[in-house]
Amino acid sequence: ASKAGALERFVEETVKRFGRIDVVVNNAGGTGQSAFDKVTDKEFAHDIEIKVMAQVRTARAATPHMKKQGGGRIINLNMVAAKQPGAAQFPTTVSRAAGLALTKGLSKELAPFNILVNAVAVGKIKSMQQERSAARGGLSVEEHYKKTGNTVPLGRMGESGEVANVIAFLASDAASYVTGTCINVDGGLSGVL
Repeated sequence: ASKAGALERFVEETVKRFGRIDVVVNNAGGTGQSAFDKVTDKEFAHDIEIKVMAQVRTARAATPHMKKQGGGRIINLNMVAAKQPGAAQFPTTVSRAAGLALTKGLSKELAPFNILVNAVAVGKIKSMQQERSAARGGLSVEEHYKKTGNTVPLGRMGESGEVANVIAFLASDAASYVTGTCINVDGGLSGVL
């Protein structure tokens, strides 16, 4: 939903239907990864639009409602490469790093309103993106998952439910004193905290 007004309409419809908005989970798909000299300005702009500006617009639309109701949660999905970028991971590591900066800055600005802002950085998680990667590599999905899982310290790829569990924690009262942080869900893959 990167079209102008779409995210704002979604937030307004949510408030209209349910009377409030307690949790926003920003999750933009796509991981354009290429060598720096192969990425065009248009590709950089598109990646920033769907990964950063969508988070900006959603937060901008949701926070007035959260302020009125006395609090809320904003959870931005990210990737571990935002903290530890490697070669040929453009433009996604740039836009994801901007998402971490947005998360930290918003957490400080919105804390007085009891709006907690956090991020979840995922590593190698079973997904449609991974299945497309298997097809590009000429492997079955199972072969790809096994091969990729062998690169992870836990020896396997993560499940979407494992990511959902961390999101549910951050959205719950159990995380009432957690804001401005990014939790890695990566099976130990990342070399940074």
